[in-house]
Amino acid sequence: MQAEPSPAPAHSHSLPMQAMQLPVVQALPALMAMTPPQLQDLLAMLHQGSDVARIHMQMFYVFLLLNQHEAALDMQTRALRLQRAFHIAGSAAPLLRLLVVMGPGAMQDNTPIEFVLQGSAVQTQILYLLPGEELPVLPQHDISFIAIGESDKNASLLAQLDAAMARWPTPVINAPRGIAHCARERCYALLKDIDGLRMAQTLRVKAGAAIALDFPFTLRPVDTQGGEGLQRIDDAAALEVYYADHPAPSYYAAQYLDYQAADGLYRKLRIVLIAGVPYICHMAISDHWMVHYLSAGMAQSADKRLQEQRVMEGFDQDFAARHQAALRAIAHALQLDYVTIDCAQGADGRLLVFEADSRGLIHAGDPVELYPYKPAVMQKAFDAFEALLLQRVGAAAQADSA
Repeated sequence: MQAEPSPAPAHSHSLPMQAMQLPVVQALPALMAMTPPQLQDLLAMLHQGSDVARIHMQMFYVFLLLNQHEAALDMQTRALRLQRAFHIAGSAAPLLRLLVVMGPGAMQDNTPIEFVLQGSAVQTQILYLLPGEELPVLPQHDISFIAIGESDKNASLLAQLDAAMARWPTPVINAPRGIAHCARERCYALLKDIDGLRMAQTLRVKAGAAIALDFPFTLRPVDTQGGEGLQRIDDAAALEVYYADHPAPSYYAAQYLDYQAADGLYRKLRIVLIAGVPYICHMAISDHWMVHYLSAGMAQSADKRLQEQRVMEGFDQDFAARHQAALRAIAHALQLDYVTIDCAQGADGRLLVFEADSRGLIHAGDPVELYPYKPAVMQKAFDAFEALLLQRVGAAAQADSA
């Protein structure tokens, strides 16, 4: 990094910051919006460049775009041997400078906040931390977002960051201690007694262990996302087969709660809580209990999209209003400024929460010709996040001047 000393932080005990000339890279949302000729031009420009760290980090995003995750992570590893901080290409006249703190890995390891910031007048810098290493000098910034997700892999990084919070020089969105609340068994313990809310009893168990839940229950290896390895276990024989087919050090077991609607379908909403206020991001409708938006057939069904449109456009007056108290209590219990929750409404009218995670993907990248209702709804969430950043920076400046 090329760096020059900056003015001393407002508080002498704060971690130091420096002005840095950081390599500029195009993040995944920008690459997804490119035409093939534009992507070819970017690759040609990279080939002519001499900044090796920038080339490797840009190729990390390109390989993610191409779903070549092993190659992407190899490029990231090469980049981080040379450089720990990068500047995401964006606004030429930024409102503020946001430092996004990440650990090594891809979208399942860190909050993909760049999708929220796409098109925003926020200058985004990414600082990567590596386990077992001291915190580096921070690039100059106005506010920080801790994007490192909860996992066994990231536990040491989150603990290290938590110890550094008392000396952090800027306001922080998503303190590490709150992120740890997203562990499935901890989340259940925090949310299970909230009025108007239901969540499946969740246990963390060792490989081969007996499970103190009634059949059926679901099982998944710890630190998996997107339904990887998730199965419903209906009896002891199925449990034995599952352990043999999915070897892992530990698993999450959760009591299976049926949420099938009267029409035989399952509906799952993704909501983001920003400063405690709920914003809807999508609703997936499936004939299978394990609902994922990409496999639910939303693009193939005009009726499903119409249902989603009605829920998204009426969310504030309907779903959010009905579950206002429970949603507010979730934000208070988790102590996170930004968190996604996957949920449904149970047959008893209560809010049924499947999980809460600071890493949940929210975006406005679906084809507008199929989902014309989404951009305006999603923009409300994006604007709320930008407003949160501005509010926290303004409050900090006011406190410093007092």
